[in-house]
Amino acid sequence: MTQFPSLKGKQIIKVLKKANFEVIRVKGSHHFLKHSDGRCTVVPVHPGETIGPGLFLKILRDCELTRDDFLKLQ
Repeated sequence: MTQFPSLKGKQIIKVLKKANFEVIRVKGSHHFLKHSDGRCTVVPVHPGETIGPGLFLKILRDCELTRDDFLKLQ
């Protein structure tokens, strides 16, 4: 298993927007993203904090993206 870079919430949202996800709403620090085909996920955006590996994998599963797909979009 390769070490994955630490990413902040805003960085993840930026990459997901390249994959045609759009922010549909924001509630507090949670940004809700949705794709036109129905896939959706929630990304927390806390200043100065990175997304943990478990939550990051959950976001990828929700978006039906692999790590390689995510790295290609970055």
